[in-house]
Amino acid sequence: MAQGPSGWVRFASIVLIYAGIMRVLDSIWAFRHTGALPDNLDGGVLGTNLTTYAVVYLIVGVLLIATGIYVLMRSQFFRWVGVAAGIIGGLSGAVWLPYYPVWSLVYVGISVLVVYALIAHFEPARTTEPQQDIPTA
Repeated sequence: MAQGPSGWVRFASIVLIYAGIMRVLDSIWAFRHTGALPDNLDGGVLGTNLTTYAVVYLIVGVLLIATGIYVLMRSQFFRWVGVAAGIIGGLSGAVWLPYYPVWSLVYVGISVLVVYALIAHFEPARTTEPQQDIPTA
């Protein structure tokens, strides 16, 4: 019987899926927002169009959800996508440190745990190749 992923890897995949769901919800909000633009959007990296942010949030959210699912399936490629997502998440959490110190530290801590789980406790799925009988002469 094949053994599933470790508890650490399950934790990392749940965090990635949850982050993806939150990003999708952000995109739905951005698509449906009809009021005044949020303050400081003038200096935003992606411009002043909220639809642009919504599309980016949607793409990132779907990618995070897929990453979490494929990490559960022990995909080596998506393991490294998850590590990159954890690093980017930790760095983005550190930016908010002066404004929300406790929540930023929690965010950075969870990102560190995701990276730790995917680097230290990840075991790729084993592929079992059927034994082939090679005729001997």
